[in-house]
Amino acid sequence: MGRKTFPKDFNWGVATASYQIEGAWKEDGKGESIWDRFSHIPGRIANQDTGDIACDHYHLYGRDIELLADLGVKSYRFSLSWPRIFPEGIGSPNPKGIQFYKDLIHKLLDKGIQPAVTLYHWDLPQTLQDRGGWANRESVAWFEQYARYVFQELGDSVPLWITHNEPWVVAFLGHWLGVHAPGMKDFITALQVSHHLLLSHGKAVQAYRELGLKGEIGITLNMAYHYPGTDAPEDFEATKRAQEHIIHWFADPILKGEYPSYLYQWYRQKDLLRNFIKPGDLETIHTPIDFLGVNYYTSHTIRHSPADWPLELKTIPTSRPRTEMGWEIYPEGLYDLLVTLTKEYGGPKIYITENGAAFNDLIDVQGAVEDPNRIDYLYRHLEQAHKALEEGVHLAGYFLWSLMDNFEWAYGFTKRFGIVYVDFATQKRIIKKSGQWYKQVVAQNSCFGITV
Repeated sequence: MGRKTFPKDFNWGVATASYQIEGAWKEDGKGESIWDRFSHIPGRIANQDTGDIACDHYHLYGRDIELLADLGVKSYRFSLSWPRIFPEGIGSPNPKGIQFYKDLIHKLLDKGIQPAVTLYHWDLPQTLQDRGGWANRESVAWFEQYARYVFQELGDSVPLWITHNEPWVVAFLGHWLGVHAPGMKDFITALQVSHHLLLSHGKAVQAYRELGLKGEIGITLNMAYHYPGTDAPEDFEATKRAQEHIIHWFADPILKGEYPSYLYQWYRQKDLLRNFIKPGDLETIHTPIDFLGVNYYTSHTIRHSPADWPLELKTIPTSRPRTEMGWEIYPEGLYDLLVTLTKEYGGPKIYITENGAAFNDLIDVQGAVEDPNRIDYLYRHLEQAHKALEEGVHLAGYFLWSLMDNFEWAYGFTKRFGIVYVDFATQKRIIKKSGQWYKQVVAQNSCFGITV
């Protein structure tokens, strides 16, 4: 019997994001983003790190494309910096900004690597935040203008488009918990932001369709699977709230045209919903997409907790091993998630658009980076992805997070997710052992039985 493989057209890739790697934060006409502003506020980021230089990808992208070619990946998922293209957020575009992405895409295509482009990976132009940001309903029109321009300039060269990356993070980490830009702490605002993000997604998909472009367009949602901590009914109810808060609050409007009724009523009873849902909004959000992007890293065990407002739940630790982020490693949760999404939403096409782990990677005396823990993490998650495929899940591709170590948001440069090691002082890149392993996975279209 031969080695188990993935489908022959399976799309193997790696992923990055603009603010995390590009640097050049105020070069060539780029405007300020909310992360430029946020990272310069003392106390917000570990070690006072910023993305001012990051991996200097803006200048070193040619070298990084050579790395991609060496790894043999089919696709490279990256995001556009909105303020690099529209320094004021709206109005006149910056020619040097859009040219950077044209040059990047051209070099990728020359190497036979497909670009997979995310329109928004959290770096809103600061000028738009000054006007209320995503809490302002005008943000929907701002994003549509930006998206339409980008589609017109790049659409013929890009086969895969993602409107938003992890709108839950934008809404709730940025506007409720305050640990991400813009650093607000208001749950009602976070709910309003979540709706405007979804509505802007729908408008962008409609613009893409109107332009008659031939690629695929979808959205990427961060998803963890949730399990009750005990058999108590209140823990099952709390788990349902957690699942609806993370997954269904975003996926249901997109794929069903409605907010999840249980959580919607929960919020209404607590007087957290304001009149931000207008007639026609859900129809726009429900505009058909070509795929659902899923970012999966961990799972959560949930207990009912009346003291934890407003969802009245908490995540409890288990004995499972953890990554450097403190996230529990539970690959079986990816299988449970993929099967659930398939049953819940009628078998949509799915890409795993992020999956990976941070570990304490070190360069050894030979100048190599051995990271067997990451290889084990990736193998076990791919094993579960393959199992889901065998169960009939329409899984079309896998994008490993991340191509290289980078600026990890509030953690600065303290957490390393890459399969390529970056020395941030010298910008030297070293392909880790996990990178060599993943290269073999891509080449053999299988994660099974591969050693490096």
